[in-house]
Amino acid sequence: MAQRASKRRFSVFSLAFLDVMSCGFGAVVLIFLIIHHRTEHDETTRDRALLSESRKLDYLVERGEANLVELRRRLEDVRNRIAEVSQDLLARVDREEQRRQALEALEKRTATEGKSVEQLKADIESRDKDVQRLKERETALTGFRLREIKGEGDRQYLTGLYVGGTHVLIVLDASASMLDRTIVQILRRRNMSKERQKEAPKWRRALRVVEWLVTQVPLESSFQVMLYNTKAWFPLGDASWRGTTDLPAFDAALASLAEVVPAGGTNLEAMMRALADMRPLPDNVFLITDGLPTQGMKGARRAVVDERRRQRLFADATALLPPQVTVNVILLPLEGDLLASAAYWVFAAKSGGTYMSPSADWP
Repeated sequence: MAQRASKRRFSVFSLAFLDVMSCGFGAVVLIFLIIHHRTEHDETTRDRALLSESRKLDYLVERGEANLVELRRRLEDVRNRIAEVSQDLLARVDREEQRRQALEALEKRTATEGKSVEQLKADIESRDKDVQRLKERETALTGFRLREIKGEGDRQYLTGLYVGGTHVLIVLDASASMLDRTIVQILRRRNMSKERQKEAPKWRRALRVVEWLVTQVPLESSFQVMLYNTKAWFPLGDASWRGTTDLPAFDAALASLAEVVPAGGTNLEAMMRALADMRPLPDNVFLITDGLPTQGMKGARRAVVDERRRQRLFADATALLPPQVTVNVILLPLEGDLLASAAYWVFAAKSGGTYMSPSADWP
């Protein structure tokens, strides 16, 4: 037995070894086949994508070249149009230049011929002014001649109601008493509407007096209008003087007066203080009123003011008048105010002015 065992030899080409080698070789072949098949599939897919992209690019290139040709053609057309428009514009500029030169020549000829026309217009305007000045002077000389009071300076040589002076101030009493002549009618009109109060005959007459006075102011003078009741104010907005040739100021003064409704008491002291504050001072004042004041700067202390109190208020107010100012009084009488006429006559005379109580049909 020992001999048989010793006679066996080991061989590498036994069945088990061959099996192992075959299995390993088969596994290698299988792996090779699998890897090679996937590689071919990936390369085929990649080649198709590149081919599609290449065709797309070729199409875009062809289309871009066609568009480029069309754009070049359009660009050439635009250049041709620009050249045509430029030539037309140059031709128009030349025509406009010729027209401008012709117009300048015509304007020069017109200016030369128009000098005589302007000279004629200036002569006509100068003559119109002279005629207007003569008419106004004639109107001033045909005014009412009620009283003559002589004073210093040309503005004080009065024959009737002389509307002269460098600065003429027209003062209008706008208190409730200007609604009518009698106390009963005044109380009655105070309860009416404002529109009916504006149409009161006495008030409308006072407005006509203001208008008449403004139209009589000399052309070389200045004027201003003041209203007063419990206070004093200027309907033109401020106390600056207006020229008589300033028609807008004249119309504005009349328009503002037409909107005023007489109301409140009569504060002559407030008017005197406003007058004294004007610069320059007026040298001729026309005061249109109907009676003595009813209150002072402290206001009315009682509902009814007696004659003695009104005379005291009048004396206090007139004492504030600057010495170089002349006051002309136009009194529209009020029933029951018997002392007003004498008081205003003395006041006007002391200042060197005129006092008048006109008839019912004036102005």
